[in-house]
Amino acid sequence: MNDQVHPPRHEIRAQYTDSTVTVYQAYRPAIGLPAARDGRFPPAWKRDRMTWIKPSFLWMMYRCGWGTKEGQETVLAVEITREGFAWALENAELSHCVRDVHEDQSAWKRALRSAPARVQWDPERDLHLNPLPYRSLQLGLSGEAARRYADEWTVSVRDVTPLAREVHAAVRAGERERAAALLPVETPLDLRAPRPVASASRTRP
Repeated sequence: MNDQVHPPRHEIRAQYTDSTVTVYQAYRPAIGLPAARDGRFPPAWKRDRMTWIKPSFLWMMYRCGWGTKEGQETVLAVEITREGFAWALENAELSHCVRDVHEDQSAWKRALRSAPARVQWDPERDLHLNPLPYRSLQLGLSGEAARRYADEWTVSVRDVTPLAREVHAAVRAGERERAAALLPVETPLDLRAPRPVASASRTRP
């Protein structure tokens, strides 16, 4: 009777609307604050480097230490178009070679080199940032995907560092219900399953 019902091991969960999906990133203030102020990434944001976007707020908190890690002090919620998010998935390759998905290691490497995006699944996190038995999507964008993300797909950029601090303070105070109530509501994202995501459902830990 005490068995917990978990989401599927590989499932995209996000906060979204009919037209946008919210993803999270964390930057140093010199990048994050101008991005939130202007609603777009500043010229200093390097469009020729890979950038990772995360639909999970708590996975972002795990990655940036609630906004306390050096260079990740400003946590951003970035609303991007659903069309852009879908394009990235459709043009993504898995971040590691998977038996029964790729012909061999060489074929996977060739596909990875040409793909502008990559899919990676990491353990989802709870309020204490402990790993959960199901996975959260991380989506890496490079080349054309990174440029489109910054200059075409971005609809809005918000500084959610105060929210990160508020949730963290509630967790530290043992106020679990209050902390949980503050979290963004993330539900399964209903997108047509593109190959990389569908393939990833067959991956092993």
